[in-house]
Amino acid sequence: MSQSIAVWTLVLVALLAANLPFLTDRLFVIWTPPRRKTLGLRLLEVLVLYGLTGLLAWLLERRLGRVADQGWEFFAITGALFLTLAFPGFVYRYLMRHGR
Repeated sequence: MSQSIAVWTLVLVALLAANLPFLTDRLFVIWTPPRRKTLGLRLLEVLVLYGLTGLLAWLLERRLGRVADQGWEFFAITGALFLTLAFPGFVYRYLMRHGR
């Protein structure tokens, strides 16, 4: 896999993972909780999916070569970027009227 393909694959996975908690009422697209998902549960799901996306990025980087050391700044910036990618799903779930 070339570096360009790995980067675009990671961007698309991050976009899907960031919006997934807001597009479905299932927890991690697998389990239906007994009550509706709250905003806090959705944000927890976003956090877990951020970690899984980071794990995928680390695996892709390891496969392509040496893994670079990362400090807290890297995680702060990528976390903010992940939340920015989640904004369309948040708008769809909480700010748009759905014929109610």
